[in-house]
Formats: sequence, C-alpha cells, structure tokens
Amino acid sequence: MTEIKLYNTKSRSKEVFTPLDQNDVRMYVCGPTVYDRAHIGNARPVVVFDLLYRLLRHVYGGDQVTYARNFTDVDDKINKRATETGRAIRDITDETIQWYLDDMGALGALEPDHAPRATDYITQMIDMIAELIDKGHAYAAEGHVLFRVRAYENYGSLSGRSVDDMIAGARVEVAPYKEDPMDFVLWKPSGKGDPSWDSPWGSGRPGWHIECSAMARDILGARFDIHGGGLDLQFPHHENEIAQSKACCGEDSFAQVWMHNEMLQVEGKKMSKSLGNFFTVRDLLDQGVPGEVIRFVFLGTHYSKPMDWTERKRQEAEATLRKWRALCDGAKASAEIAPSVLSAMADDLNTPGAIAALHELAKRGDIEGLRASASLLGLLAPSMGDWVDTGGDVDLSAYVALISDARTSAMQTKDFSEVDRLKQAYITAGLEVQMSKAGVELVPTAGFNVELLEGLL
Repeated sequence: MTEIKLYNTKSRSKEVFTPLDQNDVRMYVCGPTVYDRAHIGNARPVVVFDLLYRLLRHVYGGDQVTYARNFTDVDDKINKRATETGRAIRDITDETIQWYLDDMGALGALEPDHAPRATDYITQMIDMIAELIDKGHAYAAEGHVLFRVRAYENYGSLSGRSVDDMIAGARVEVAPYKEDPMDFVLWKPSGKGDPSWDSPWGSGRPGWHIECSAMARDILGARFDIHGGGLDLQFPHHENEIAQSKACCGEDSFAQVWMHNEMLQVEGKKMSKSLGNFFTVRDLLDQGVPGEVIRFVFLGTHYSKPMDWTERKRQEAEATLRKWRALCDGAKASAEIAPSVLSAMADDLNTPGAIAALHELAKRGDIEGLRASASLLGLLAPSMGDWVDTGGDVDLSAYVALISDARTSAMQTKDFSEVDRLKQAYITAGLEVQMSKAGVELVPTAGFNVELLEGLL
C-alpha cells in the first residue's frame, strides 16, 4: 500500500499518515458561510482537499473514505443580506449553496460524502454545550453560554501561543457577562427578526465554533483522522474547536491530523475590492476562463505556500492543458497511475512535483499514463474538456505569417510598433501569442472570436 505523508499542523512536522481504521478513513473540512458567491481564495481549500480526497480514495478505496464539508447557514452576514434584500434567509442560503456547488464543480471538485448545514444540527450543538456546562468547561450568563478558555489547560496548542500572548496580540470581545476576556461564545441571544431556537439558556442561536465540533462528532464520531481548512481558520476557529471538543469528549478525541492551506494573492497583492483585484470563481468562468485552467493554476503552487494568481500563469496553464488534451485525444487511460505522479502526491500533496512528472510523461509519449495520472489530480477528465474545442478548425496560418513578417522587419528597423499592434489585436480576439526563437504560435483561448480578426489581412 502507498505510504502517505502529510504535514500535521498540530505536531509541526510531516508524518506518515496512519488512519485510525484503514477501512473507515474520515476527513472533515470547514466549508463556506453561504451569503454570496465564492471568491477564488475560497476555492483554494476546496481544490486542496479534493486532491487529498482523491488520493485517499485511490489508496484506501472509494468506499473506505468519508469526507464531510459543512455549510454555515446561520450567521450575521446572512441576516444582513436578508435585511438588505427583503428575501427569506432560507431562499438566500439555498441559492448560495447551489452557486457554490456549481462553481466548485466547474473546477472539477468532487462533492463530499456529507455536506451538513449548521441549521440541521442545532439539537446536537445544544446537547454538546450542555455537556460542557456539566463538566465545568462552560457557563451560562445573561442568555449567553461561554467556554472557559483557562479551564482547558492545553488551549493554544495548535497555534503555539499562550492565552496571555493571545490577549496581548488579538482583538477580544470584552463583555460584562464574561468571566475572562478570552472566553468565547457557544450560544447567544438572537437579534430581533433573526433566526432563533429554544434552548435551556433562552431563545437564541449557536456561536460559530460549536457548529463544526457538533457536526463532525455526529457524522464522523468523536475521534477521526483529518481536519482541514484555510490557514486563516487556525486561530481562533480551529483552536476553539479543539478546546471544546476535547473538553467534552477527552484529550484523545477529535482530529488526529490538522492540515491548513496558505492564502491566495492576485498579481502579487492581497485580494481586495479596494484594489480592484477581487473576483469570484463565477467571474472567471463567465469571462471564459475554463474551470480546468483555474484548477491547474492552483496546482502549480504547493498548498502550504502562498499562491499568486497571475494572468501569465493562467495563459501557461491553458497552453499546457491544450497540448496535453491534443496528445490524449482518442487515447484510453491505462489503469495504472505513474509511480512518479503517485509518489509526488503521496508526499504531502506535492502538486508541483506531480505536474513535473506529468510533463515528463507527455515528453516521452506515454499518453495512456498521462491520462490516468492526470485523473488523480482531477485533470483531463472528458467532462472538463469542452472548452478545448473553442476555435474549431479556423486556419490561423495567415495570421501567423502576418505577425512573423512584421517581427522580422522589426528586428531590422528596431521599430516594433506593428508587432505590438498585431499582438494586441490577436489577444483582443482571444488568441494567446507565443513568440520564441523557433517562431510564432497562436493558441486560441476559451474566449476566441475569429470575427475580431477581420480586417487584419
């Protein structure tokens, strides 16, 4: 059996992954709060843990792996959206969940085995809160229930910080009903008109952190294998999950391996609406960027490293996938994944290494191996390939000759204005212009429109 190594945030080391039960491998990943479209940063953990899900299924068997990813459908942002639009909360969350599934599906992500909605697990959350109160780890105050952080002596083990350091370096809500500023909410009163449920502590709704603990426990059991999510969730969300779950169910309970993906930038800058570089997955898809290309760009950077989305990377990803799909056209995938690709993926999801191995397979003409191996990364699936037909059988040789002649002339006159003009016209028409010493190649992108080339010849 293939040996898998994963970096465990909890131990701060890469470890050989040994499931609690190899016939029942269980993974939980924190999902979205469903009030709007998912931006491309939201998509990174989806792709990362889809890769891990595929790897686990390959190694242990599809029926032996259970993957759960939740939807947070009770939240202040959702309530605000309902107030602003006058729409029912359930209508908003139903619509947003379907958007999310459609957009992530376009990236080739498999749907998890379980996709629990927080509002379907309120009873389990109330029961868990009651257990924490009974064990002295939580207390009720003014309609709230709060977790006693200092009563759990290992608080901070995941992020590696002491409680005092956290207070000094973080924003904490100071409230008169708190015994300690670091205590966090398990249950709270609902605002007027907001969703509300009856509980022993009054009508209200759960805090954010208790959701995942209760849902993971109910679906996967008190002790399971892997918990994943973005690095931004490490503190306080995952730290609080660990504290309340272990305080409730024992120190050896909850996730055995913790994995976190790094954040995403756009053209070297933090994604921000104020900078004009904020866009959703749907924005890219509607602009004609294929989901498979988006996925490939993500795979080019190891999940533990910050990822920079750039136009150049998109173009390179599209060109590579076009070449691979042309090679694989009509070829059948073998049953065997190349050892070099599987070895890279088993080494803490080393996707750059796996892509390098795929390039080598293509270079030596192992087309069946390329198709089979790419499938482990969610690439070259027939269902993802419609976009490569864009451009049809248009003969681009005259346009290649036009810009090649202009380039030859420019090399002599040192005036590249005509080359630049043609290049910009080609790009506007949806052609990727690749220039090298060997010559010029024009590659149609998903948005290619031959009518925009009229008048150039």
